[in-house]
Amino acid sequence: MLKSERTRLYILETVAPLLNKKGYSGMSLSGITKATGLTKGAIYGHFGSKEELAIEAFRYCIRTVLKDLNTHVARGNTALDRLVNVSNFYKNYYSYSKKFGGCPILNIGVDSEYQETSISNLVRSYNERILDKFTKLIDAAKESNQIIKEVNSKVYAKRFAYMIEGAVYMSHVMKDGSYLEDLAEVMKAMITNELRV
Repeated sequence: MLKSERTRLYILETVAPLLNKKGYSGMSLSGITKATGLTKGAIYGHFGSKEELAIEAFRYCIRTVLKDLNTHVARGNTALDRLVNVSNFYKNYYSYSKKFGGCPILNIGVDSEYQETSISNLVRSYNERILDKFTKLIDAAKESNQIIKEVNSKVYAKRFAYMIEGAVYMSHVMKDGSYLEDLAEVMKAMITNELRV
């Protein structure tokens, strides 16, 4: 990795939790320079604007989360196992997401909704990818006769997504990971009692 690439990565790793905790409007250039120990010129030498830095910092966070989620999910031997592994990943998400300053989808999604359109659109596109991933997992389990054929995959993908984000919100607001632990059990029960053949 070139020095410029290492510096860019360092900036992203440092700024991503700031963006996630403080939001786009709360992420000041002086705060960025203080956190990174770099000058304004050095920051703008790697990113053309605060908006570009915010977008790339969000992408850095969410790509890390999705990579770890995909790795965890892929450990399942069957499509149904992989669906259950989604719930297992989120069981410990409270402590896992602290390194990012919380859940990037939830924090940046809410923060950017009324402030920064390009970031808001990006959050929405990642949400759509997650919903698509969940839908495809359910479809794959249906195709392998592990889930009832009549189940509406998109409806359950949405249910899982809003349950996850609700539990993430409650865990962080209440500073209590038990909401996500319970979510994992509820999702497993739904899979067993409502979806499974």
